[in-house]
Amino acid sequence: MSLVVASVLGAATLGAQAPNRISFTEEQAEQGRTTYAERCASCHGENLDDGEVAPPLKGVDFPERWRSETPDALFTLTTDTMPQDQPGVLDDATYAALVAFMYQENGTPARGDVLPDDLALLAALAPPRWPRGGGGGLAPGAALPPYPMPSNPAVGLQPATDAMLENPPPGDWLLWRRTYDASGFSPLDRIDRSNVDELRVAWSWSLPPGPNESTPIVHDGVLFIHGYGDEVQALDAATGDLLWQYSRRLPRGTAPSVKRGMSLYGSRLYVPTSDAHIVALEARTGRVVWDKPAADREEGYRMTGGTLVARGKVMVGTTGRVGGGNWIVALDTETGDEAWRFATIAQPGEPFGNSWNGLPVEARNGGSVWIPGSYDPVNNLAFFAPGNTYDTGPLRDLVSRPGVTNDALYLDATLALNPDTGELVWHFQHQANGQWDLDWAFERQIMELTVDGETKRLVVTSGKQAIFDLLEADTGAYVGSIDLGLQNLVTAIDPVTGAKTTDPALLPGDGETKMVCPHVSGGRGWMPTSYDARSKVVYLPIVEACMDLVPVPEGERGSLSSGVRWTVRPRPESDGNYGRLEAVNLETGETVWIARQRAPQTTGTLVTAGGLVFAGALDRRVAAYDSDTGEQLWQTRLNEVPSSSPISYEVNGRQYVAMIVGSGGYQSTSYGTMVSEIRNPPGRGAALWVFRLP
Repeated sequence: MSLVVASVLGAATLGAQAPNRISFTEEQAEQGRTTYAERCASCHGENLDDGEVAPPLKGVDFPERWRSETPDALFTLTTDTMPQDQPGVLDDATYAALVAFMYQENGTPARGDVLPDDLALLAALAPPRWPRGGGGGLAPGAALPPYPMPSNPAVGLQPATDAMLENPPPGDWLLWRRTYDASGFSPLDRIDRSNVDELRVAWSWSLPPGPNESTPIVHDGVLFIHGYGDEVQALDAATGDLLWQYSRRLPRGTAPSVKRGMSLYGSRLYVPTSDAHIVALEARTGRVVWDKPAADREEGYRMTGGTLVARGKVMVGTTGRVGGGNWIVALDTETGDEAWRFATIAQPGEPFGNSWNGLPVEARNGGSVWIPGSYDPVNNLAFFAPGNTYDTGPLRDLVSRPGVTNDALYLDATLALNPDTGELVWHFQHQANGQWDLDWAFERQIMELTVDGETKRLVVTSGKQAIFDLLEADTGAYVGSIDLGLQNLVTAIDPVTGAKTTDPALLPGDGETKMVCPHVSGGRGWMPTSYDARSKVVYLPIVEACMDLVPVPEGERGSLSSGVRWTVRPRPESDGNYGRLEAVNLETGETVWIARQRAPQTTGTLVTAGGLVFAGALDRRVAAYDSDTGEQLWQTRLNEVPSSSPISYEVNGRQYVAMIVGSGGYQSTSYGTMVSEIRNPPGRGAALWVFRLP
């Protein structure tokens, strides 16, 4: 088995009191020696430093790495990664004995009581502080004065209960969009219109280089963050100090992918991985509780969205161009056992299985779930949003066969699932047979609006074309639509059913170039909107751009299998300003304000009770706007392109605003040819920036 060296910190809060020394018994170390010979020597070598396929566990590098770490760090990494083929298979006492053996082999003498297998007790022990080579160590006989141990807010982390997730504490950001209704609204108001121009950097944190579209979550002063390459870290949300880290070893040949969200539930953090697993981590320590596959990576399934946890189920959607389509999978939060799975493409012989133009199931693909779902506790419904297919050619011309359609369900639909059973309670297809990759794969917001004098609980969403559909949350009944006028494809919307009529002249695939608005990245792309229930206003990040669907030479597939590739172009009436924030009253359908700029928007929005809207753009700027007027009140420029969504949280009575940067995602690379003067760092660094008032 292989021990991967990673930074894993977890120190108990002891004030300035000196921690106890490491102790273990000869018998415990001997037990560790036996386990090592059985489980570890084949990789690390019989002498701990002579293995051919794993790093040495004694010598120079090992003590250098671990001399300043408290024992819980080495214990956690050992339990998480060893044995290589079955991490976590041993009991805690055996892992503690292994750690004791490694300490002994590196010069720590046996003494006192056994080394505990409890993380809190291990965190209360002093690091081994082995002497450094070359005379650089602590002088023999010298004693260090008492030194302060850092506080660790994770030690007091409270479980995230169902009630807490339904109504989060004001200072927490517990879910991808903070709340189950995906509103992206913070009730904090210490930062407001009058003082936002005083925002300053509180702290920053470097992340693994690469694209980053994740949104941090914050609970009880602990900030959890996902880094490219499947690295998860817990930070002190007030100071930015590292509390613990989990680093996943991906199978050979598995490329890392972005993740947009994680979930807290009870005392665990549920993390999707690039090899299509869900990992349950102990939120206080980062220790792996269970690790279960949600789909088969070898078949081409990935997960780039994120998890939704409700009613004891952790739910996640898969992505991939896989024959038969994608899945929404639910695992039991306690055990990781699969509870149910739902196919995002209707299967032959099942309801709506005849909507795929007669294609056999292996020829149907798409229905990727790109973002986390939302949850309505009133109706006990989880809402998910399968996207489009790129294999549009076979769906283009309807075959003449009784009962067969080419609507292609459940693409571009809202799915309302019972989280207890996975039963489909209702669905609504926003765009049948989408031939343009202008999908409806984004957040489903749950809200109450007055419709014809009656208050209704609704599910509201917008596709790439910046058209909002409003549906009744309990039944999926169509209520209405709001078209912001940025598209040229939909010519009519049925006022009763919501069915959309498209311009037949813009159907791709007949050998002619077609200009379609918006561009395939949106209008509004995957970056989420935010909604203020007090004013009934939603805030959209938009890019004003169109595309040409250009025929490809015969024999080439193109971007879509109907034989076209897409290119970007400004809107016909463009003045060169492409970035657009639009505030829309969903109750009246009226636009409240529009703020425009040259740099395309690249982030979701955050609206706060302080009357502010935060958003970022391709020129590396993050700005705050007056939520009533759209006036820009503050901006700052960061080291990289922000490609996520800003959040706000509170610790010890102080409000913070946080933003992840990390370019390389599709939204940050789609529009560069229109703004060639914007030149961003080629290294694609990633970081977390956190702001507060002085």
